[in-house]
Amino acid sequence: MQVFRTRPFWAATAIALWLPSATLAASPSADKKAEREALKNALVQVMQRTALKSSRVGVHMQSLDDGSVVFSHNADELLNPASNVKLITSSAALVALGPEFRYETEFLVEQEMPADGKVKTLYVRGKGDPTITTERLYGMTSELLHAGLKEVQDIVVDDSWFDAERTPPGYDQEDSDRAYMAPTGAVSLNWNAVAVYVRSAPGGKAVVDMEPPSDFFIVDNTVTSGAGRARRVSVKSDAYGDKQKIVVKGQVPDERGAVSVWKKIDNPPLYFGGSLKQLLVSRGVKVKGKVKLGLTPSRAKVVHVSQSDTFDIVLKRLNKLSSNFVAETLLKTMGAELRGAPGSFAKGIDVVEEFLDRDVGIPRGTYVMKNGSGLNDANRFSTAQVDRLLRHMYERFPLAPEYLSSLGIAGKDGTLKYRFDGTDAVGRLRAKTGTLEGVSALSGYVQSAGGEKFSFSIMVNDYAGRAGPVVAGMDALGAAVAATGSTLGPGNALASLNEGQKAQGGLPDIANRVKTYLELGKQRDQRNIGFLRTAWRSERDPAVRAVLAESLYQSNPHDYLGTRTLLDSYSATDDVYGRLRQVAHALSVGVPGVGSMVELASGGNTEALARVLELCRAAGVAQDALAQEELVDGLGEVARTAPEELVASLRAASPAERDATVPLLAQGLLKAGDTTHPFWKSLRKLGSGGTDAQLVAFAKGLDSTLTTKTAEARTSQRAQPVQVVAPGSATPNVVPASGVLRPGG
Repeated sequence: MQVFRTRPFWAATAIALWLPSATLAASPSADKKAEREALKNALVQVMQRTALKSSRVGVHMQSLDDGSVVFSHNADELLNPASNVKLITSSAALVALGPEFRYETEFLVEQEMPADGKVKTLYVRGKGDPTITTERLYGMTSELLHAGLKEVQDIVVDDSWFDAERTPPGYDQEDSDRAYMAPTGAVSLNWNAVAVYVRSAPGGKAVVDMEPPSDFFIVDNTVTSGAGRARRVSVKSDAYGDKQKIVVKGQVPDERGAVSVWKKIDNPPLYFGGSLKQLLVSRGVKVKGKVKLGLTPSRAKVVHVSQSDTFDIVLKRLNKLSSNFVAETLLKTMGAELRGAPGSFAKGIDVVEEFLDRDVGIPRGTYVMKNGSGLNDANRFSTAQVDRLLRHMYERFPLAPEYLSSLGIAGKDGTLKYRFDGTDAVGRLRAKTGTLEGVSALSGYVQSAGGEKFSFSIMVNDYAGRAGPVVAGMDALGAAVAATGSTLGPGNALASLNEGQKAQGGLPDIANRVKTYLELGKQRDQRNIGFLRTAWRSERDPAVRAVLAESLYQSNPHDYLGTRTLLDSYSATDDVYGRLRQVAHALSVGVPGVGSMVELASGGNTEALARVLELCRAAGVAQDALAQEELVDGLGEVARTAPEELVASLRAASPAERDATVPLLAQGLLKAGDTTHPFWKSLRKLGSGGTDAQLVAFAKGLDSTLTTKTAEARTSQRAQPVQVVAPGSATPNVVPASGVLRPGG
């Protein structure tokens, strides 16, 4: 993704534009003026005293009651809006299709259903329904059974309502099999992703199940299981001719339930057709031939038509859960419905741009929109433009209820479920989030405690470091607006933010609290989630908060929001990782959070990988031999299950992080088998050639460095005692030779 130029916050010509309403018949009351002035001051303070100060920020807020602009900063600057683009896609689709619109999927045969129920070909013709799940597909097979179907030669899937381009601009910037990268299709299933379940089994080899199962999948399973093992599972999904190959490796413990991972598939119509075939067979229908792609003949007769929920329900899935797949499907749907089949991304973008120009008053050419989801570096909008759109939709009464109800509710649901805790914004603020590397956005509506309603758009680009502090600053802006008119007033939002950044209590106190929450996390009981969520929201100590986030994740590792909470709460800073290392020594346990971070990194999570590298540097600077030993073990497993992702993270890391990590990685490789470790094969494959010359050069250099470091470690293994020297330190720690070796100076 393009790296934006970072500009200090105060370089802008003005921090805020305060415009008393010119539309009111009478001057605002003195109380209202005082409230607005207090709000403005609070917003300025948030911008000055949070991570927003050193980032590229655009903000625009306006009153929906009187139309006045309440706060504006860099509001006309075009920024990357990330998933806030979905606000634009969904509004255009709602206007173009209407809240009562339903998708239809047709099942047809060449002639009327014969009396014996035997047909030569069953045709499936889709029109882009993005909401078909395995459960709905099962219901469709029931309808076919009740229509008399008993035997089928071939199943032909007609995907021609959309064109053959599966992914829009922006997706090509990321080579990933993650579910959020799923391709579009006129005939789709389960958001064009598949669930892979991994569980332990007697005999030491784990079992891998696909949901839904079908002969569309080819599974390569090398996962082992056993008592007391840490969970380290990697799943990769790739096209394999007209099939999908799923490669699963790693290890799972006997004492835990199944691990589930969602991965994208590459051929939507064949995925749908293979699953349909499997379900028909399970219901007693004979399918003698193959699943094929093709066109439905004009003479074919309809046997059954499946309809989706109304469009307002579809919008909730899009905006509350931020579904890239639904957003891109809507673009093609608008293209096909309003510009004619086959639907394409270009046709859909044309519909959106016409809506913005004609209805909203945002002229073509004043923004850049290349896809409907906001994925990667493909779009540019200003906060003033997004806020203008929000006001337009709010004032469009026939559609406003459906549009507003599609947004996440602060502290309640969607991607805002764990945000704005303890503020007046909970239940009062509805918004769409946006998150990319170096990009965070939040746009929507909020009603203040005093009853006034506002629309707002906030976009942050080019921030350095973790997203957590930036998100906290954005939430403080929204919370300040929500608190206007309350007893404490908008200034309380900043006070709460500052309070949340302070450590609470001494080591004995924090150790006891951490021990309590760690025990709850070890139970891995989803019934604890409500309690843990409440505790996380009310906790102000950042280290304890990180432990609570880990316990939330451990209680339900499949929940994206729990994972997101852990990644945002856990950091390599002294007030989190530094204090948790002290707690670990006091309790004689591993450093809380590290195991979960390594677990995520082993699955290829890029943010977790970056965090592990940060931890390596922090442990080295602190000269903490036990913490380094834990990371040595973790890096060995990460290198086994996510080798390519680890190389990419090392390449993107700072020199200090890389210098601290590589010696520990060498120790991990040596401990796990050295030359037989599968990481070497992946590393040398990356260094043997490819389209990215810089990656090839980096892989070769890393290969050489790791070879040297492992040789040095193997030689020094015979020396006693072993010296552990932290990066940049001249003073070694001395540990027994039987311990894990540390990098030399």
